[in-house]
Amino acid sequence: MGFDVTRFKGEVDEELVCPICSGVLEDPLQAPSCEHAFCRACIQEWISRQPTCPVDRQTITSAQLRPVPRILRNLLSRLCITCDNASYGCNANIKLDSLAAHLAECEHNPKRPIPCDQGCGLIIPMDELKDHNCVREMRSLIHSQQQKMTDYQQELADQRFQINELKRELRLVKDFMRAMKISNPAMRSLANEMERDEVVRWSNSLTRARVTRWGGMISTPDDILQAMIKRSLSESGCPSHIVNDLMENCHERSWPPGLSSLETRQNNRRQYENYICKRIPGKQAVVVLPCDNPHINEDMMIEPGLVMIFAHGIE
Repeated sequence: MGFDVTRFKGEVDEELVCPICSGVLEDPLQAPSCEHAFCRACIQEWISRQPTCPVDRQTITSAQLRPVPRILRNLLSRLCITCDNASYGCNANIKLDSLAAHLAECEHNPKRPIPCDQGCGLIIPMDELKDHNCVREMRSLIHSQQQKMTDYQQELADQRFQINELKRELRLVKDFMRAMKISNPAMRSLANEMERDEVVRWSNSLTRARVTRWGGMISTPDDILQAMIKRSLSESGCPSHIVNDLMENCHERSWPPGLSSLETRQNNRRQYENYICKRIPGKQAVVVLPCDNPHINEDMMIEPGLVMIFAHGIE
């Protein structure tokens, strides 16, 4: 809809008035052939009911409408108009093309957001300040935040349920593959390949680690420490079919010949410094997997991999 003609200083040329709403053109568009100009909102609403020019009834469609010439836009921009907030005390007369910028900063704008000076500090429209109650608004805000928290918790619970269902289905598939691997020799190769791929995917999800103090290695971890590392392995997505074997390989009694004693470890220091290690999340521990270390000698590696725990010295 156009601007009320009475808001303008002096007379307004009839060429700048919308034939539909009789207001001064607002965001105008022009018919293609007859070149009659209308407010954008007015002509689009008109065409939605009847696709003709309101002045001479020539057929037009919304797609045929085009911007008015620059000279018409310039004439409109030079018109002086009173502020929308004149009834609230604003006496400004501004050029039409500056109206939007003025309204954004007009101190008489009843919807201008201002901070509450009664204590709560909430930002509220100026015309709502007289009815503003800090206690009521803060209670409403707290209730709204509590409701959002409840919704988030429910959404999280639903996602956890879905994840657990997917994990259950995955365990069923793995159990089935293991059963087929035992009962059907033809499936054994496929099952082994799937398990290897699963280990590779898990390894790729871990962050590569650099051991800076091999002397901090704990070669005989106690049961409590082993339980902590095992839990971290499981939480990191370690394939269930290798978790127990990896944990068995966290103690020097199960390490390969090249690591089986302090003496051999000292002799082979240069070799195990070449391990590609992946960090066990949240712990001073690494996992060394054959899929990451094809360059390591057989006497320094063991299936399905090594878990090495350190008192310190992992980056």
